[in-house]
Amino acid sequence: MSRHQAYRNYDYENDLDEYEGNEYSDEEEELSPEDRAQMDVGTAEIQAALGSESSKVTTQQIQEALWHYYYDVDKSLSYLMSKFIAPSNKKKGGAGSDEIHTQRRTLFASFFNDMPWLNIPKDRETVFIEPPRVRGGLLGGASAPGKISKLQALAAARKKKAEDRKTEDKQSPQTTQQLGGPSPVQRHSETTKENLRPSTSTAKRGPNSAGSSVGGNTQPIDSEQAKTRGDHVQDQFINTARVSLPTPPPETAAPSAFAQALLGSTNTSSKKTAASTARKKAEPGAKRDEAVDGVKGLKIDDAPLPKSKNLDVLKEFEKAKSKKSASFVVVGHVDAGKSTLMGRLLLDLNVVDQRTIQKYRKEAESIGKSSFALAWVLDQRSEERSRGVTIDIATNKFETETTSFTILDAPGHRDFIPNMIAGASQADFAILVVDATTGAFEAGLKGQTREHALLIRSMGVSRVIVAVNKLDTVEWSQVRFDEILQQVSGFLSATGFQLKNVSFVPVSGLHGDNIVKRSADAAASWYDGKTLVEELESSEPMARALHKPLRLTISEVYRSTQSPLTVSGRIDSGSLQAGDALLVQPSGEKAYVKSLELDQEPVDWAVAGQNVVIHLGNIDSIHVRVGDIICDTKYPIACVDTFTAKVLAFDILMPMQVDVHRGRLHAAGQITEITALLDKVKGTVTKKKPRIVKPASVARVVVKMGTKVPLEAGLRVVLRSGGDTVAAGLLE
Repeated sequence: MSRHQAYRNYDYENDLDEYEGNEYSDEEEELSPEDRAQMDVGTAEIQAALGSESSKVTTQQIQEALWHYYYDVDKSLSYLMSKFIAPSNKKKGGAGSDEIHTQRRTLFASFFNDMPWLNIPKDRETVFIEPPRVRGGLLGGASAPGKISKLQALAAARKKKAEDRKTEDKQSPQTTQQLGGPSPVQRHSETTKENLRPSTSTAKRGPNSAGSSVGGNTQPIDSEQAKTRGDHVQDQFINTARVSLPTPPPETAAPSAFAQALLGSTNTSSKKTAASTARKKAEPGAKRDEAVDGVKGLKIDDAPLPKSKNLDVLKEFEKAKSKKSASFVVVGHVDAGKSTLMGRLLLDLNVVDQRTIQKYRKEAESIGKSSFALAWVLDQRSEERSRGVTIDIATNKFETETTSFTILDAPGHRDFIPNMIAGASQADFAILVVDATTGAFEAGLKGQTREHALLIRSMGVSRVIVAVNKLDTVEWSQVRFDEILQQVSGFLSATGFQLKNVSFVPVSGLHGDNIVKRSADAAASWYDGKTLVEELESSEPMARALHKPLRLTISEVYRSTQSPLTVSGRIDSGSLQAGDALLVQPSGEKAYVKSLELDQEPVDWAVAGQNVVIHLGNIDSIHVRVGDIICDTKYPIACVDTFTAKVLAFDILMPMQVDVHRGRLHAAGQITEITALLDKVKGTVTKKKPRIVKPASVARVVVKMGTKVPLEAGLRVVLRSGGDTVAAGLLE
């Protein structure tokens, strides 16, 4: 029987009856003989303790209290007294309240009447004797009766004067104002000054003052004698003249260095200080204005320029007779052999030695992937090696006789398209790897081969070398090669590539045929074209924007031994040198260049098109992220949250949520408006404000970003939605 059938046949009524306790009897549980005996004894004790008050409670109430307090007679008795016999009255005040409090105190005392420390005989009770009062008066004076100290006389006269002033102010305030008398504020200040005078004078005492203090009478003074002495002292205070004490002038401390920097030099003389104080009282904002001006005067340079040679970078670049530099991205469908192809290229060019390949091969055999040894030259991460796929952009360098190349090995899996876009944005041209095995080419043409071709064209790449890989698996069939050539040529032509900029090379990444050297296999003798390296050398890099403002997209942020903050990336335009002040957008924080590295060697300057490592200073790492743009402080790039772009639609476009990609930048946005459809050739408006944009159409759209991002006119962006590329184009 299935468990669903068992649940269907489950008897819920039986369990509910058991849960509700129907099987138990409703009769109360009888007390055991021991409990009954304790209950009877406790009831008798409580009734005896209550005495005449026992009539106010029933036997059932007594037994309930005993049962609740586990036969504790004292607690049960307290409960019955407070609940039934003498309940508390909530009314406040009145005679009833006093009676209740008195009764509570009586009950509380009776509660402890059996305690031993309360049964003390009267002859043994402690008698409290009031301590003797020392003769003296105000402020601890020890004078004899009838005599007061000068300090006491001064305090009494001051108090009398203050009372007289209050009386005069209440009686004739208007008369005081007409006669020009002192204001209450001035009187308060005078009184304050008098209170602040130091009391350093020694009070004169009588000849018997010491004797009266030490060995005099120590009996307590009765109230009548204290009252008589108080009246006599008050009369004496009134007839005593006030003693005026000199007030020392305030001392002015010397100003600190920081105060001098803020407020300038100050004169410490009392007259100038008083005049300055009066002027500041008349002008409340004067001090604040001076402080603001002083802070403004403390100007700090935006960024220091240590060891800056102030070189003319463009002239230095023209003088330097170095090899031309170029970057290319390797794209294609997943498992097309991109990393293996590049690993063989580096091995044949002696960039990687054979010993390293042997070590990688042993490690790959240990996990059952012996054919991945060449791919591990670029796939250095453990996750990439265990999964057998490239996840992030892998970079490496090699040189030929004429050119210094930078490899950007892009991932082929569709989940890592953002990383592929980041690599394509740094490339001058591309190598499109196609798997020639039966079925793999057709699957790739429907998958990432098509999308990668669209993306590299959208990012401005116009030169493509198609490497037909794994042709040795079909015995170097020329028919298969021609079939792939025709299909890919037609697709690339429809995408926007010119066929004169497209080259096809049959290669074998695993064995190294037609990569650096021509294939020695007789079956491949029909191909007499260039090898892959020769095609790379014949490719010209893009024109460098040397004369434009500095723009560098950050590809990596890490910590190095030379600087706590080091970034790397490709210079899109402009130039920079050690000591230059830079601006990081969108954070808006400024920094300076401590040092530069190019190809792992320290340099003094770098220009557009080069992949450079910058050691930054005077900036916190929280303000720098991957995808940010480093620019010139004089010509910063703007940070916008809305932009208009002319895009080519790869899928249906409408007002919808999209992801905006520009190099390493990846931010969420929304197409808020489609302003017009454009002609592909002329660029003229064919339709205004369409509802949707069909695939292969060009449109002008308005995108609203969630946050401000550094973008400017002329940059290329890619719009993706739901894991697919829907459009790409240029900002206007």
